[in-house]
Amino acid sequence: MDSTAHQDRVLIIEDDERLAHLTREYLEANGFQVGLEHDGAHGVERIVEEQPDMVILDLMLPGEDGLSICRRARPHYAGPILMLTARTDDMDQVLGLEMGADDYVPKPVQPRVLLARMRALMRRADSLVSSSGATRLTFDNLVIDSATREAWLEEERIDLTSAEFDLLWLLADNAGRVLTREEIFSQLRGIKYDGQDRSIDVRVSRIRPKIGDDPNHPHRIKTVRSKGYLFVRDS
Repeated sequence: MDSTAHQDRVLIIEDDERLAHLTREYLEANGFQVGLEHDGAHGVERIVEEQPDMVILDLMLPGEDGLSICRRARPHYAGPILMLTARTDDMDQVLGLEMGADDYVPKPVQPRVLLARMRALMRRADSLVSSSGATRLTFDNLVIDSATREAWLEEERIDLTSAEFDLLWLLADNAGRVLTREEIFSQLRGIKYDGQDRSIDVRVSRIRPKIGDDPNHPHRIKTVRSKGYLFVRDS
């Protein structure tokens, strides 16, 4: 094997040391380079300094909880954050997404399931090419560029998480067509929509004000009742 081949770097922030080490062994066997951190108090510093390709972040941690770590690290880290939670409370999942997590997995999680979700997150950045082959979409004062994974409104760069950018690109690339939640889940998360998950709705609500859309009366990303979302073309 070529020792110079690229390995994606993953930082696991998990206080259960046995679980963290088992997860590291499994991921390393599947080609990842893995770092561990057991104390939440050092979580933000490690994320910002190391800039790993992905962060796996436990919700309940000593020193500082996962929600706080995610919120504080997000302005300085653009990569995907996968949050682990032992709770089944829907509110915890929504809060995690609002703090900037890209996906969440309930614990206990089967290693194969975790690996599949990680790969789905990483694939998104590699598959963002327009159906027309374009890497840049322009709508009046809004520009979205998949090559740089950046968007601008009135020539000002928009602060988007990795998952928010992916959703914005997907909606914009399908401008004029209603995308169902089932389609969005399949494209972005590689899993079937269960009819309950609110992550897409949370992200849309976060994206709207960032692209100049009125959250109460949106004109760019419209909710189509009982169906999904519609990105409106310029009139």
